[in-house]
Amino acid sequence: MTYSRNALELDSIMNIEKEKIPGHVAIIMDGNRRWARQHKLPRVEGHRRGASALEGILERAGDLGVKTLTVYAFSSENRFNRTKKEVNDLMRLIKYFIIKKRKDLFDRGAKLGVIGNVKVFPEDLQLAISKTKNLLKKNERIKLNIALNYGGRPEIVEAFKRIMTQKKDVAEINEELVSKNLDTNGDTDPDLIIRTGGEYRLSNFLVWQACYSELYFSDVLWPDFRPNDFDRAICEFQRRKRRFGK
Repeated sequence: MTYSRNALELDSIMNIEKEKIPGHVAIIMDGNRRWARQHKLPRVEGHRRGASALEGILERAGDLGVKTLTVYAFSSENRFNRTKKEVNDLMRLIKYFIIKKRKDLFDRGAKLGVIGNVKVFPEDLQLAISKTKNLLKKNERIKLNIALNYGGRPEIVEAFKRIMTQKKDVAEINEELVSKNLDTNGDTDPDLIIRTGGEYRLSNFLVWQACYSELYFSDVLWPDFRPNDFDRAICEFQRRKRRFGK
């Protein structure tokens, strides 16, 4: 059966079970550049529309009761496989979002977390991130984790470097210790990972944390991903039976 987008929105909202909302949802926001190319617009416009899409999904996630939303905004590989202009455009857009959306994030009751190596970013961007995190630190409605210059394997490498500096005995090294030394320390592992844009892989995102995550892939390009599309992912998550290896 074929549904219109409006019908799908109504259908998904009606079937969401509030008691089965995933606590942590992670999203690989893929398709910004392809969206821009399809609309004959500069790449940066695709990233701008992607940032706008994130605002709608954050609001919807908070309304549903999702406690943590982690989004893959800029991978560690992006620094090397994109043009200097595009990387600079992305940096300016990230800074704009972090600064200009502070009040919106505050009003939404959102706390901000950042995972990844931001020490390579310009000092003004690092300062903006720190200031926004501090402003929002007491908010409790939903936590927004933005993955910036992030890669799952580098994160694990850095975790083991931290453990080595703690002079732990080999017998003390276990999964709990590794998790505590990851960038996501303090957050639960994602219950659901969504990837937009029609690709079917994790692309070095939350490699350790995704061990028992449910995966949902959407053909919708990220700038076109709307709250009703998010609802459909939640409904699919609720239909699955999670066994955690049992």
